[in-house]
Amino acid sequence: MVTEQENEEVLEGGGVDRRAFLGLFAGGVGGAAMVAATAAAAWPRDGDSGSAASASNPPAGAGMAAAHGESPADMDAMHKEGVDLFLKNAESPITKGVGATELEWKMVDGVRVFELTCRNVDWEVTPGKVEKAMTYNGIVPGPTLRVVEGQPVRVDVRNDLDQSTAVHWHGQRVPNAMDGVPFVTQPPIQPGDSFSYEFTPGPFGSHMYHSHHNATEQVGKGMLGALLVEPANRADEPAYDKDYLYILNDSLGGFTINGKGFPATAPYTAALGERVRFRFMNEGQMVHPIHLHGLTFEIFARDGYPLPQPFRCDTITVAPGERWDAIVVADNPGLWAFHCHILSHAESPQGMFGMVSVLIVK
Repeated sequence: MVTEQENEEVLEGGGVDRRAFLGLFAGGVGGAAMVAATAAAAWPRDGDSGSAASASNPPAGAGMAAAHGESPADMDAMHKEGVDLFLKNAESPITKGVGATELEWKMVDGVRVFELTCRNVDWEVTPGKVEKAMTYNGIVPGPTLRVVEGQPVRVDVRNDLDQSTAVHWHGQRVPNAMDGVPFVTQPPIQPGDSFSYEFTPGPFGSHMYHSHHNATEQVGKGMLGALLVEPANRADEPAYDKDYLYILNDSLGGFTINGKGFPATAPYTAALGERVRFRFMNEGQMVHPIHLHGLTFEIFARDGYPLPQPFRCDTITVAPGERWDAIVVADNPGLWAFHCHILSHAESPQGMFGMVSVLIVK
């Protein structure tokens, strides 16, 4: 899992040499001929919304940078500025707020009990880019709920929004009354009211929770989170040393990984030889093929279900609502670009933005 401490201390143990970082990174995403709309830059100019929609119709042609009045030197400088900011973020966060941190729980009569509060907050997506978010417990993505297959759970949800809501447990075989679809399985939770969801988790694996009421707005603005169901028998999943989330969204503030856009995305880290688990989840409305440079995905589960035949690849396409689980054996040292390969989700003439991070192996 990506914890708040890991986000803040990703370079513990001495850090990464700045020139080495820039040199390696330049050969990754920054060295490719990625093309995107100017309006999708991570730190937009005046009048730029920075939203996903702004990248939907990028201008074509090799002379894009020139068409925007930027010389090669200007374009290179802007690309380098973004990488410098990402490096700074790896040492100390450049935006406020950390999403998807694990939520503490209490045991009551054999039931694991969580508390979620739906509320509006200001959420900083990239430096200075603050969006009006709708959240669980004030963070985007919402807190990660870690539960155990077969162990009863109760989630007490309070609605402090100015509109009604409900919570759906995406991928879980819950009782019908607990499925969280207003007027199908329950009345919506009105502002100021609360509702308790009770179910026994299953199947195990990587799952999600999110609003299922006015979902285009509520999920798009941040009402989403990870529900991780540990198997009752640990042997049902492969062994791993680290556990990371890679949650995609394409509404609030544009293209994001775990609630942030490059250069504010957190890098992932692994020691040489470690087996690292990545849980890819798409809570957005677009397909995102995620590509890792220099290393290999061993895909072993889809939507929480173990695959009868795991497979290897370096790009995995994650459709809306899908979850894929991968093991990466960190056997190749360096700093490896890790990004959406729909290029207009990752880079513009002003540099990288959106769905870009790095896996650091050292």
